[in-house]
Amino acid sequence: MNHRGAMAVEYALVLPVVLLFILGIADCGRLLWTYATLYHATEAAARCGAIDQVTCATTSQIKNYAVAQSYGLTIDAAAFTAATAACGMSVSVQQTFVLLIPWFAQFVAADGPSSITLRASACYPT
Repeated sequence: MNHRGAMAVEYALVLPVVLLFILGIADCGRLLWTYATLYHATEAAARCGAIDQVTCATTSQIKNYAVAQSYGLTIDAAAFTAATAACGMSVSVQQTFVLLIPWFAQFVAADGPSSITLRASACYPT
């Protein structure tokens, strides 16, 4: 019985599954890191807007502060919204996250074949 080439066939069958698994873990890590960064930025900006009337006196200053707090992300200040609410100073953000694995988003969200819309909001009492 000749077994030459059996290892190559097994390798060809297993390698795509292992690579998808590794890329999926990397995508999930990037997704969680991005969400945590957005949430931190909204919390810090809401706190700044409620407490610091010098640095965050206007909504545009609050939005710029939120952008400064989103370390490692390239995000526009227009993605943030800041307003006074019943709970205090409210800041929210909506950002599109693009996945490495294009079809993975179909199992997670219905935003499209390769993206997920992340939303974060925070309110700090005045």
